[in-house]
Amino acid sequence: MKHKYLIEQMTLEEKASLMSGKDFWQSQDIPRLGINSMFLADGPHGIRKQAAAADHLGLNPSIPATCFPTAAAVANSWNVELGRKIGDYLGKEAVAQKVNVLLGPGVNMKRDPLCGRNFEYFSEDPYHAGKMAAAYIQGIQTHGISACVKHFAVNNQEERRMSIDTIVDERTLREIYLTAFEIAVKEGGTQTVMSSYNMLNGEYTNEHLHLMREILREEWNFDGVVVTDWGGSNDRVAGLLAGNELEMPTTGGETNEEIIQAIKSGKIKEDVLDECVDRLLNLIFKTEEVFKGAEPQPIDVDLHHRAAQEAAEESIVLLKNEDGILPLKPGVKAAIIGDFAQEARYQGAGSSIVNPTRLDHTLDCLQEFGIVSLGYEPGFERYGKKNRKKLERACALAEKAEVVLLYLGLDEATEAEGLDRQNMKIPDNQIELLHALQQVNPNIVVVLSCGAAVEMPWIGKVKGLVHAYLSGQAGAKAILRVLTGEVNPSGKLAETYPLRYEDTPACHQFPGKEVSVEYREGLYMGYRYYDSANVEVLFPFGYGLSYTTYEYSEIRVDRNGVTFNITNTGNRAGMEVAQLYVGCGDGQVFRPRKELKGFTKVFLNAGETRTVTIPFDDKTFRYFNVKTNRWEVEEADYQIMVGASSADIRLAASLFVEGTGAPVPYDKNELPSYYTGRANKVGKQEFETLLGRKVPVSTWDRTKPLGYNDTIAQCQYAKGWAARLAYRLMVFAYWFLRKIGKRSTANIIMMSVYHMPFRGIARMTGGVVNMPMLDGILMMVNGRFFKGLRHFLKERSKMLKAAKQKEQRVLAAEER
Repeated sequence: MKHKYLIEQMTLEEKASLMSGKDFWQSQDIPRLGINSMFLADGPHGIRKQAAAADHLGLNPSIPATCFPTAAAVANSWNVELGRKIGDYLGKEAVAQKVNVLLGPGVNMKRDPLCGRNFEYFSEDPYHAGKMAAAYIQGIQTHGISACVKHFAVNNQEERRMSIDTIVDERTLREIYLTAFEIAVKEGGTQTVMSSYNMLNGEYTNEHLHLMREILREEWNFDGVVVTDWGGSNDRVAGLLAGNELEMPTTGGETNEEIIQAIKSGKIKEDVLDECVDRLLNLIFKTEEVFKGAEPQPIDVDLHHRAAQEAAEESIVLLKNEDGILPLKPGVKAAIIGDFAQEARYQGAGSSIVNPTRLDHTLDCLQEFGIVSLGYEPGFERYGKKNRKKLERACALAEKAEVVLLYLGLDEATEAEGLDRQNMKIPDNQIELLHALQQVNPNIVVVLSCGAAVEMPWIGKVKGLVHAYLSGQAGAKAILRVLTGEVNPSGKLAETYPLRYEDTPACHQFPGKEVSVEYREGLYMGYRYYDSANVEVLFPFGYGLSYTTYEYSEIRVDRNGVTFNITNTGNRAGMEVAQLYVGCGDGQVFRPRKELKGFTKVFLNAGETRTVTIPFDDKTFRYFNVKTNRWEVEEADYQIMVGASSADIRLAASLFVEGTGAPVPYDKNELPSYYTGRANKVGKQEFETLLGRKVPVSTWDRTKPLGYNDTIAQCQYAKGWAARLAYRLMVFAYWFLRKIGKRSTANIIMMSVYHMPFRGIARMTGGVVNMPMLDGILMMVNGRFFKGLRHFLKERSKMLKAAKQKEQRVLAAEER
């Protein structure tokens, strides 16, 4: 241990105290030993350090910070160097605000387009997500503070995220859901990992010995700190055994006492606690070095704002450009329509909400870009309500214009942490407006602002489509620079856009509604499924247009990688994302038709040719063999494909690769869906064959009393009349708030109450409610109202008395 001498000076109580927070955002300190608190702050795309009232839902404002484009946007840049630069700026701002640990980036896979937090994640491909995340981490950590990659692992839905049991086979777990984390740990060198809320194959992730010990610690050699998601601790002692150092937020000392009693009873050895304390101390001392000496310098707000704009410019995706309607000609007379033109949708909702240092507005910038605005009309109500007068006024304006710039998107209450989307549609009132506008002016360019894939049955009604995603505080100018051609768009989609939601591979198994969610599609997520099953899509993974054209030629392949030429055959400079895909021909182990194994972004002047090399690495040919329980290589001829998207392969060659001689882990006849790739409707028996065991019952047992890990939503069938009444009042409040237009407030009920397990009442209240008090609440829920109420009040009185006695002891010690 690095800090053995210091640990030997600590009491058991002091060591245990370090294992949970001091308050909502800070770790515990021990002043007598010179151990200071760390400050942990949200920050995947900007620092969210709350100076006063703290929360985990983005309700209260934070100190102003640069709001960069979200991960879903920057992923479309396919530029790891850009990711490193953003990380660099985030690290500088973290130091300026005295933040030790920045809680990001998030690398969970976009298993389903309806996951409400997809705006905060990079990609549907683990290699792509891992490379982008590693770059962010490297940039952040150059400043001496720590990044915190999250949420480890297999957290791919928001509904019931604190209790859902994710059922996934080992190979899919390794290849799809852990690879990005592996890259973040091994290449990014992240010093902190955040465990996820959910269960994985029957065990909570922060207690999962296979995940936390065998894979993270032993296989990947991670020697940093694991922190729970806020309120994400179930059994504190089990978490400690798995190597989960820090529980956040504070529990008022309750779980520290659980650790102390477990050691005194011999349930765990003190050495286990010492090991965790040592790693936590290492993180504290490392990250506080940067704050010693002079006060941190304030950031250059203008410089960081420009950096946010540059990031947005490189991340915007041009999806349609019929008749060369873009770039707009100088002096074009435009009608600006759409509520999002006036109030930009530039970031997500929930714990990642940033209070921007400044915010560009489209209507203030038009003249600067040579666009003659004939006026602005909102055209629709932001939150979906139909308004005929607004629609008519927008059409009247559009009639006068040469081109209509129509700003559409999803509102803040639709994409949010803690909730999944109900569908993939743009709201009906926006589409009704689009159809009406097209009748009076066919020259429509849609600027789309949302954080995830949407259906576009209306795309035939528009000539131009620019997808800005959630482009940060400088996104308005970035969009206008792309529209006018000052910037040649180079973004490419990091997720597939299906024609309709029903085409997606997980649609029949998303989200898990009660006990569990089954990942029956296995490896076949995103483009891996669409390509393998020959399903037509609207826009393929890796797709994006430019104002110039590129030609690929002269592919050469050897054991080290692939080399080829790219020529800019157009008349303006631009950047092209070249993508390497690999497919295994005639193999005995089922695999997707092609998988991304490398990419690079190349700048080319008009007419310029460049020779590009994409090297192979340890992930190029590997697969996880469930019989040998390790990574293997299958001997076969591999197709080496280079393309402009997963569906636009420009060059191909073959390479024979010697294998590791591992036995074939599957019987082809027992897994027909997986060998054909048509894995969107896998039966229970076939999934159990892949899984190697029976799947658990996925529905609640309504005959059992409700317990710590049951959700508050389950009060709907509780034995206690008060619990059932509370449930009905909660549902009514949600309905009523939505009815009167208070959707954000209604969402808070779902995010912070409805889907929360009962233990969350104790874990998220900072010691206001402890577990013995929660026992009283559960008695009331389960039909023993008065006994439970007496128990609750008795335990509350005991807790208050103990707190008062502790306060008196502290005062007495200070007087001495």
